[in-house]
Amino acid sequence: MPSRPRKAAAQPIGIRAFDLLSLTMALVLGLHSPHLPWWLSLALALTLGWRWWQRHRHDGRVPRWLKLPLLALLTLAVIVQYGSIFGREPGATLAVGLLVLKLLETETVRDARVGISFACFALMVALLFDQGLIATVVVALGLLPALATLRALEPAQSPRSLPRTLLPGLALSAAALPLALLAFLLVPRLSSPLWGAPSPNSARTGLSDSMSPGGFTELLTDDHPAMRVSFDGAPPPPDQRYFRAFVMGNYDGISWRYRDAANLPPVTLEVSHSARYQISLVATHRYVLPTLDVPIDTPPGASMRRDRVVVADKPVNDPLTYSLSSATRYRLEPELGEHPRRWLLLPVGFNPKALALGREWRQRFGANDAAIVQAALNLFHDGGFRYTLAPAPLGRNAMDDFLFDTREGFCEHYSSAFTVLMRAAGIPARVVTGYQGGYWNKLGNYLLVRNSDAHAWSEVWLAGRGWVRMDPTGAVRPERVSLGAAAAAGEQLAWYRNDWLQNLSNHWDIVNRWWDKGVIGFDALRQHGLLTPFGIRDTDTATLGILLALSSVLFIAIGLAWALRRRSRDPLRGALAELERKLARKGVVRRPAEGPQHYLSRAARALPGQRKELATLTNSYLELRYAHDEPPTEPLRAFQLAVRDFRIANVVK
Repeated sequence: MPSRPRKAAAQPIGIRAFDLLSLTMALVLGLHSPHLPWWLSLALALTLGWRWWQRHRHDGRVPRWLKLPLLALLTLAVIVQYGSIFGREPGATLAVGLLVLKLLETETVRDARVGISFACFALMVALLFDQGLIATVVVALGLLPALATLRALEPAQSPRSLPRTLLPGLALSAAALPLALLAFLLVPRLSSPLWGAPSPNSARTGLSDSMSPGGFTELLTDDHPAMRVSFDGAPPPPDQRYFRAFVMGNYDGISWRYRDAANLPPVTLEVSHSARYQISLVATHRYVLPTLDVPIDTPPGASMRRDRVVVADKPVNDPLTYSLSSATRYRLEPELGEHPRRWLLLPVGFNPKALALGREWRQRFGANDAAIVQAALNLFHDGGFRYTLAPAPLGRNAMDDFLFDTREGFCEHYSSAFTVLMRAAGIPARVVTGYQGGYWNKLGNYLLVRNSDAHAWSEVWLAGRGWVRMDPTGAVRPERVSLGAAAAAGEQLAWYRNDWLQNLSNHWDIVNRWWDKGVIGFDALRQHGLLTPFGIRDTDTATLGILLALSSVLFIAIGLAWALRRRSRDPLRGALAELERKLARKGVVRRPAEGPQHYLSRAARALPGQRKELATLTNSYLELRYAHDEPPTEPLRAFQLAVRDFRIANVVK
């Protein structure tokens, strides 16, 4: 009894398909590696490389006694790293690890197809971490080797170079773009993300509600955008681009901390000049909304605290755009209504030298607070202080060490020391953190503020003037205020100051801003206003569904018509006609009623130097024409390429 043929799914895969599958998984691993533990990324990369090497030496799955311990180690590693296997980070890590381990048992067509499906899912998971333009394009390109692997699993595949192998997937992706665009515009949006809020252990970006000297170092070298600001009118000059985030008054000798003054009305503000603007803030996962200088009003969904800090009702877990007005010339709390002791407190037993210097200034200048402030600024300007992003470490009496020993640091050191000196002299003072400076993008007409523009300064209370901003960092390094953080860092950020690189980065941000507003920011509210230009103010879900159905039917009809048109043509006959034209130019013309086999045999006699090529073309044509109901795609394509590459030598008469 003849044996039954094996199913296609049980057939072993060839080396070419296995290589493409390995490439797909390597791209998935590379795409996820920025948020995976480095040691796990390295271990998975070594596992993948070893499996590829082992498969090239001989066929066969990896033994079960090796796979099961690796699976247990992977699960244990995820639990040790994250404390759970549930959540965005642990779930993605486990998925990528399982994908690599799947390669250890991939030997059949079915295994390969399961692996490709899982790899495509893992590619989409990467968008949960980064939805930027570059990340989206990389994910889309990561689908090309996956599609190429599926094609390589089909029977009768001819070997090709890698670029030619990837081209069909690129063509399919391009053909799918119109349908993807329709789905993006018309599929009803959820009011909140499907994945939900980030896990509590996810890293927060931007400023913190506490500050200690040296804590800004990583932030000051982070070139990612923090926010983009558009103004109704001309932007303020560089030395007025201070964006308030946290006002810190609690000091324990090491760190300054923000105390939320909730349920207390804002203090008195007398405005001489104001500016209206709009801020597009990246996700910070915090409640505080940065504002220019001193805010006058608040955007919807936010409130203002007594210290003029604007706080949102919920954390900013997604990019947020808000508009408000701020005072740029003002008197803030000209009469200190609350007890000033809060802004004079200093911890006992810390920084005795700094406290003694502050008391000495009070004795020398008496009630002249402005003279004391100027004495402190003169100390920083003339006292041999140096601005650096790599200062020497400080001890328990950090401000004493900084003021009288190391004399080097950046904005955190100067604002903290200045505020301690003011309080020691009896002047109410506090630390303010936020951003200062930014790059004015003329093409986009907005101010780009990066994380590296993070800054800390001081506010002192002067009788009759209220709270006045003082920036002691500017006394040491004026370029920090007038030219920005990169200019202040000098040679320490030479790579950042490179004009060509910085201009490229700043201009590229226009593209990122368009992507953020047009794609990432396309939410349910904007979707409901999609048909406003056509006179429909609010597009409901039913209308969107009808439009999606009609557009999909139209798209399918166009695709079907194109496919039927291609089917009505005979590509095999067209390839033979091209070969006939090439031969006719050399005088070998097909006679009336002459069959293709007889004609090509006669051409082979006229071209003895290419007899082999013509014999191969003849056999290929006859097999494609008469051995199948429809010529297989890959052999047909190979025949077409062979005809295209055929070159005719001299003809024997």
